[in-house]
Amino acid sequence: MRIGICDTTFARFDMGGAAIDELRSNATDLKIVRKTVPGIKDLPVASKKLIEEEGCEIVMALGMPGPMEKDKTCAHEASTGLISAQLMTNTHILEVFVHEDEEEKDNLLKELAENRAREHAQNLIKMMLTPKQMQKEAGMGMREGKEDAGPL
Repeated sequence: MRIGICDTTFARFDMGGAAIDELRSNATDLKIVRKTVPGIKDLPVASKKLIEEEGCEIVMALGMPGPMEKDKTCAHEASTGLISAQLMTNTHILEVFVHEDEEEKDNLLKELAENRAREHAQNLIKMMLTPKQMQKEAGMGMREGKEDAGPL
C-alpha cells in the first residue's frame, strides 16, 4: 500500500516524522512517500500530486497554523482545498492540523502535535487495513491528541 505524507516547514514540530514512525511501528508492507512544502496552503496540491503522480492510496496532510487571524484564514482555505482534492481524486486525505493556540505552553503544544499525528496515523491504518475496527468506534466521541469526549 502506498501512503502519502504531506507536511510543511511552517510547522513547529515534525508531525510528518511522527506519523511515519507510527505507521511503520503498526503496519508492514507500506510504501510511504513524503512531500514537504513551505506552508499550509501548499498542502492541497501536494496531496493531489501524491495521489495522481505517486499513486498513493491515501494521504495524511499535516500542518500547524499559527495563532493570528490570517493564519486561521489560511488554514480554512487549505482545508477547503483538501476537501476539493479529495473530491477530484476520490481519495481520502486525512487533514491533521494543530493550531498553535490550542495550547499555551510549548511543551504541551509539542505533545499535542505528536499525539494528534500518531493517532491519525492509527486511524489511517484502521481505515485501510481494519475497517471493521473503525466501525466499532463509531459514535464513541474519540478525539485525536486530546482526551476522548465519550459517547452520549
